[in-house]
Amino acid sequence: MHNKRKNKAFEDNPRSIKYYVKKYLLDNSDKFKNKKIIDFPAGNGITSKLIKKIGAIPVAMDLFPEYFELEVVNCIRANVMKGLPLDDEFGDALICQEGIEHFSDQFYALIEFNRVLKMNASLLITTPNYSNLRSKLSYFLSESERYNSIMPPNELDSIWMNNQEVNSDIYFGHIFLIGIQKLRVLAKLAGFKIKKVYPSMLNTNSLVLFPFFYPFIFLSNWISYRKNLKKNKDYNLAIKSKVYKEIFRLAINPRILISGSLMVEFEKEEDYKNVSKSLRSKHKNFGLT
Repeated sequence: MHNKRKNKAFEDNPRSIKYYVKKYLLDNSDKFKNKKIIDFPAGNGITSKLIKKIGAIPVAMDLFPEYFELEVVNCIRANVMKGLPLDDEFGDALICQEGIEHFSDQFYALIEFNRVLKMNASLLITTPNYSNLRSKLSYFLSESERYNSIMPPNELDSIWMNNQEVNSDIYFGHIFLIGIQKLRVLAKLAGFKIKKVYPSMLNTNSLVLFPFFYPFIFLSNWISYRKNLKKNKDYNLAIKSKVYKEIFRLAINPRILISGSLMVEFEKEEDYKNVSKSLRSKHKNFGLT
């Protein structure tokens, strides 16, 4: 009963990312009804419970399913670095809630997500916002997630679970924090496009910093955007404008700069196997002069 009350407090608390994931699922209940939604990492099962509540089919997976508490759903042990035990184009959607910052190879994880999702399926990723102003300042001061309170990633604080008797895999902490620009490009290279960036809880420190730093952020990114439109002659202006404009808009997005968490919905637009066919080398190929 205690755990149920605790879980309810998270999903109904606007200071928790679970509150926003719940809202996302409820808002899309008609779209997801009777659809298979992969919940990875599933944690204690709050999201799987919500998936089931809206009439969708939860497919729960986690590196340590021992934490999973929802009795009516089976949670499968899975390590994305070794591949998810699912067929190609299995799921209609995938929710990776507070997971990607723990993955040592985020590009491979996104490729694996692409493999198990159907074309045009949704991929919802939430992660601590490494692009807000507090995080930018924290990295500048100490390469830490939060200045003055958390040490930089290290071997004492960043091993969140290591139980070799249960599982030989190590569950890392926030060693691999990721910002919106890196998340965007890795997802793009894995066959996804950004569909929507959702608001989440407000980060007070970032809000205080916002009026002081935003003019410089806007100006710096605007100059970079205009300069790079003139570079890279391998692509025409229309292609460069489309890509660089998306990057610029993400860089100056106030919602991203002051939110406590990133919550981004991607859409599978291409099979990951075909993405590389359209990419061009930045440097000369081997054997060419």
